[in-house]
Amino acid sequence: QVQLVESGGGLVQAGGSLRLSCVASGTIFSINAMGWYRQAPGKQRELVATITSRNETNFSDSVKGRFTISRDNAKNTVTLRLSSLKSEDTAAYYCYADRVTLLDYVWGRPGGDVYDVWGQGTQVTVSS
Repeated sequence: QVQLVESGGGLVQAGGSLRLSCVASGTIFSINAMGWYRQAPGKQRELVATITSRNETNFSDSVKGRFTISRDNAKNTVTLRLSSLKSEDTAAYYCYADRVTLLDYVWGRPGGDVYDVWGQGTQVTVSS
């Protein structure tokens, strides 16, 4: 019903920048909070940044001041801009939506909710 698809990962040198994008597709009426998590090899998945539908943002301490997050509610997209990258930023980055309200096409109104939607991930590798 709902899919999140990330793009924009790649290999970058330390100190460089990248932009990750995520687009949600499906019969969507609205999305509550969206965000990005990351998982490095042998480590647990961790929060990077989140943004609510009212553009309230939250960042992990490790990326605060270096990463920014934004979203376009009309296009159901969320973007993470990574700058001043460090080798420890190397990880698979996952797009996340906590609650997606579906569109009821028949009645043209909100339908049910889908919770905890994840993308497939995009790899970011920072070389030192």
